[in-house]
Amino acid sequence: MYLAVFVGTLHTMGAAVQQSGADTDEEKSSGAPAITANPGHVTVAGGAGSTEISWDTGNGSMGFVFVTTSEGKPALFATGAKGSRVAPWIRPGTYAFELYGDDQRRTLLAALTVSGTTESEASPRTTLLRGKARWLLIVALMVVVYIAFYLSSAGTLRTTFPTEPTTSPRPLHVGRNLLMGIAAFVCLDGVIFHTGLYVSILAPDSYAGRLAVITRAEKQRPASGLKEVLVLGDSRMAEGFSATVADELGSAAGFKFVTLAEPASTANTWYYMLREVDATAQRYWAIVVPYGIGYEPTSAESLRISMAAPLLRYGDCFTFASAFQQWSGRFRAVTACILRGSAYQSDVAHFLEHPIARIENVQRESAMVHARAVYKGRDYDMVGTSYDATTGQMTFPPRLTEAQREAIRKSLLQPSQSEMQYSLRLQRDWIPRILNRYSKSATAIVLTPVPRGPFAELPAFSVGQRAPFLEVTKQRTVFSLPEQTFDFLERPDYYFDAFHLNAKGRQRFTERLVNDLMARLAAADSHASYP
Repeated sequence: MYLAVFVGTLHTMGAAVQQSGADTDEEKSSGAPAITANPGHVTVAGGAGSTEISWDTGNGSMGFVFVTTSEGKPALFATGAKGSRVAPWIRPGTYAFELYGDDQRRTLLAALTVSGTTESEASPRTTLLRGKARWLLIVALMVVVYIAFYLSSAGTLRTTFPTEPTTSPRPLHVGRNLLMGIAAFVCLDGVIFHTGLYVSILAPDSYAGRLAVITRAEKQRPASGLKEVLVLGDSRMAEGFSATVADELGSAAGFKFVTLAEPASTANTWYYMLREVDATAQRYWAIVVPYGIGYEPTSAESLRISMAAPLLRYGDCFTFASAFQQWSGRFRAVTACILRGSAYQSDVAHFLEHPIARIENVQRESAMVHARAVYKGRDYDMVGTSYDATTGQMTFPPRLTEAQREAIRKSLLQPSQSEMQYSLRLQRDWIPRILNRYSKSATAIVLTPVPRGPFAELPAFSVGQRAPFLEVTKQRTVFSLPEQTFDFLERPDYYFDAFHLNAKGRQRFTERLVNDLMARLAAADSHASYP
């Protein structure tokens, strides 16, 4: 639905569900130690780049974060049981951030690696790995396979140069052998990328990696025996909905809430996620699907393709490609369904550059899933922030850090009318597909609006949120919450930027959504029992 406000905001918000350092409401937290970086791969421009390091010891004890460069000695970076701090001095190279339980570095709790590359430095190597290497590999495989088929055929060949006889006793079958080479390459791509072989080592902090991790975890999760409700969505729902709070509210009525809301995901991605985790369309009691005005920049097409890649199949090529506006995006989408490796170019390039760091990150998948589950939201708000839509000038309260201010500035970049219309088109095309998938199922589909934001004067907020699926809400198993349900949340004290709810807003949004949802489902059950 909402991709994130724009591509830069995606990178800012993308790691939000992994950040466990925002738990400031309790003196102690119970969970696994964790340390995250946002972003983990820094593009250095103007001499230095920055990343935000967040950490949590998991039990309230004092923690010590050390940083080590590839050529330096460990240096103390930050202390505290949990928190976050910006490192604005990232230069080309690798930085190891380690969370210890003591200042002598004897007890290692968690660690991660941040890499910095300049555009000029990364361009030749990365371009080769991402673009040229793929085509060179195709050509090389065709040549090797062709020679193999030719030399293995019957007939006498000369052993001296040239190996081909002057008069060949058989046709060369060039076209046939080339087609066999292409088929062999497609098969090789299928073995590596269409199975779980490469998916298992996807970077867990990438968009594709996170989607693969959370869908795999949900698919493997045993049934609770309760009325399970699945919540979908993008970064607004990932920041706005808390499964922990929802379980506290719904446990007495026998409800269990699960969230697969993920930053940058869209309605077509949700469809494939449901197909992956609910193959029979009978697993959940209800599924919550958000709708409303969003922003889908065409510049993020490659990101959306790579993100959905772990869930795609060969037969999805034309249906998946139809979700893209430009022909270039459609071509890449078709290619990603057939040659899955093309969607993982960035990930493969990074794996080849930093294989050891990748293996270490993959081993921390369980910590990422846990951090996502205990995440409570951002603990600051926008009270005191003013924005002049005419001049674009903003004023901030002194308590906001520079990183927080920059995130707010980026979130206020306004989408074009065509980009907002494209977002609505994605919803009109793909949410009905979800509804049709469950048309013969007892699973209830709940369509819900999402609070728009704290600045009502902006064009993106002033547009009404009209559900384009009113005709299907007449079905017994499809419900739509009123468009004004969450208007009371559209205030600065409930947001940490122009689009995303903070911890306080997260609590209020979850409470209202769960209460309204349970009331609707109870009424539907009562109506079904007494026709």
